Amino acid sequence: MNLTADLTGQTVLVAGNAAAARRAVRRFRTSGATVRTLTSPADFSPGLLDGVVLVAAIDDGDGGWAALPAACRRHGVLLVREPAAVPGGQVTLVGGGPGTEDLLTAGALAALREADVVFYDRLAPHRSLDRLAPGAELVDVGKRPGHHPVGQSEIERLMIESARAGNNVVRLKGGDPFVFGRGGEEVASCAEAGVPVSVVSGVTSAIAVPAAAGIPVTHREVSRMFTVVSGHAPLTEEEHTHLAGLGGTIVVLMGVGTLPQLAAGLRRAGMRADMPVAVVERGYSDSQRTTVSDLADIVTAAATARCKSPAVLVIGEVVRQAGSCREQAAQLAGLAGRLEAV
Repeated sequence: MNLTADLTGQTVLVAGNAAAARRAVRRFRTSGATVRTLTSPADFSPGLLDGVVLVAAIDDGDGGWAALPAACRRHGVLLVREPAAVPGGQVTLVGGGPGTEDLLTAGALAALREADVVFYDRLAPHRSLDRLAPGAELVDVGKRPGHHPVGQSEIERLMIESARAGNNVVRLKGGDPFVFGRGGEEVASCAEAGVPVSVVSGVTSAIAVPAAAGIPVTHREVSRMFTVVSGHAPLTEEEHTHLAGLGGTIVVLMGVGTLPQLAAGLRRAGMRADMPVAVVERGYSDSQRTTVSDLADIVTAAATARCKSPAVLVIGEVVRQAGSCREQAAQLAGLAGRLEAV
């Protein structure tokens, strides 16, 4: 059961050793409460409960806190028990999915709840971080096309420095950390610095964003494979030839800027001019938009629609499935509604 209480201006006593209690102390202070800390049961006296409305008892493994619950009952003070904070001095790379909070995994939510510091990207779901990572220091290191206020090496330095200071650091990234997210570089930097590091995989936008537009990246008797490509820089002629010969579906991330070179290169490599292409902008946002054309005309169509990043390109026959998939989803939703009414 989750309860929400307004503790603004109220006094809260957090009982537990400093390392185990640091998350609770930070969270209650952020909520506006006046926080008293009690780090050892040997220092407890009933007078410490005067004026206190809530006691947070941290499970720090010390059996000496047994007298605290009875004292709270006698003084009419509410007591809540909380698990100890995760040890600091480590980094967790967290995949935030395509940008919607709904697609954060249980592991991602747990990591954010335990975070002391969060370094986040612009494509990660960051608008509610003050709630998802209560009390954590939130640092925007998001890169935008042509504008990198915090370079990659500086991000890695900041993460390592913060972890060495004893913090539980979360690096929140859009999509999955290991899909064009430079997660491998960050893991290597932490390992080289001797900082413990772990990875929480995320839902990759390569699959999720086309799905948001009703486009399956594979479909029976249409496409039995898909290839994910970075569109950050133009591909070589050899790469165009390889892609055109693979068949299946091509999904391009960060590809709006290089769309003209990609379309021309695939045509030179022999891909059909009428191959369907979709540009899905701002997947899962309120302003999500899909522009559909064929390979011969997609550059003109995208320019006319003023397509911009962030966007995912989908090239292949599966684009034609978008309408039927949306219709099936609507039919299933209607059926579910009728069953609930029955």
